[in-house]
Amino acid sequence: MKKTMSLLAVGALSISLLAGCGGGEGSSSGDQVKIEFFHHKREGMETIDKLIAKFEEENPNIDVEQASPPEPSTVLRTRVSKSDIPDIIGVGGDVTYSDLANAGVFTDVTDDKSLENIQPAYVQMLKDVSGLEEVFAIPYVANAVGVIYNKAIFAELGLEVPKTWDEFISVAEKVKEAGKTPFFHTYKDAWTTLPAFNALAANTQGDDFYGELNQGNILAEDRYKEAAEKLLQLSEYGHKNQQGVGYNDGNTAFANGESAMYLQGIWALPEIKKANPDIELGVFPFPATNNPDDINVISGVDLILGVAASSKHPEEAKKFVEFLLKEENAKQYIDEQNAFSAIQGITQDDPTVDDLKASFEKGSLTDFPDHYIPTGVMPEKTLQSLVINKDVDEFLTKLQADWEKVQDRK
Repeated sequence: MKKTMSLLAVGALSISLLAGCGGGEGSSSGDQVKIEFFHHKREGMETIDKLIAKFEEENPNIDVEQASPPEPSTVLRTRVSKSDIPDIIGVGGDVTYSDLANAGVFTDVTDDKSLENIQPAYVQMLKDVSGLEEVFAIPYVANAVGVIYNKAIFAELGLEVPKTWDEFISVAEKVKEAGKTPFFHTYKDAWTTLPAFNALAANTQGDDFYGELNQGNILAEDRYKEAAEKLLQLSEYGHKNQQGVGYNDGNTAFANGESAMYLQGIWALPEIKKANPDIELGVFPFPATNNPDDINVISGVDLILGVAASSKHPEEAKKFVEFLLKEENAKQYIDEQNAFSAIQGITQDDPTVDDLKASFEKGSLTDFPDHYIPTGVMPEKTLQSLVINKDVDEFLTKLQADWEKVQDRK
């Protein structure tokens, strides 16, 4: 979700990859082998630690080192530019994946049998975002953005889950009238503006948005206006000092009942439950418009498993990927992280996300719009300014200008 430096000096980078060094040490002939699994799921590190321990018990000659630093995209891009490439890379199905795939960082898995068990929609998302017909990583975990809500507060105030935008605002008004905070915003961390904006933009930008985008048309100034206006409206129902509170504090505050709703992805659920194991949570589809039958849940590839083309230990790296893809291990990950599996037949049974299941079952899903915004545009920073300055036109003009500037450099 957080994107920074551009990686697309593809020609020079591709040459450096030929001599690139993987993260492993040792040999594959029976000696102890070390491989590195670099990923961006910091909240999932405890679960991944458990899976690594299980794998290492089954494979005592393979040592898996987990790395998940802050600002992982920045760190990864820097490492790739220096040919210090991890053996296995786990990022989202976004512009980082696209840049890495186009630069030749990954091993091609288009014909890998593991891909046959993955939901086709998520495989297609990787193709769409990269512009390539080949696939260079296995989609492992999918996430979703909805509205997380406190069921106890809803019950106390006699509120029903809203299905339309007008009902959504009405619920917020009723919470406010009751002397409670409708939403807990965490604008200190700029990226936390993106979940709500993604849900709003995806459902209001128009069905032809990506087709037009692929033809070289930049539509931000025209198509993102409704989303920006609605995001600004939601910001009016927050607490005081919402620019001074970050994501981690927001999870704790919401867990402690400081707001009725929280505009975050399902990745926040484990952290909220960790802060308050007794909280009764639900997640409903983001009611972005007044046409409930046309509303899509935002769901994208949250974690891919890609083996580096430069890995010194590709067999061991692939063995770890295949281990993670096993049903019991994939199920353990989604159960502990409240995520959805990209693997067919593995379901999320947590009642917290029951309200999202209908959308998954009928295929009312769409990808994250910011996955298609080029590196360097940094919409989260512009959105952060929007909720502070409250100037929609300034936001749209800057986003359009930044996008055009990046496109002109390609």
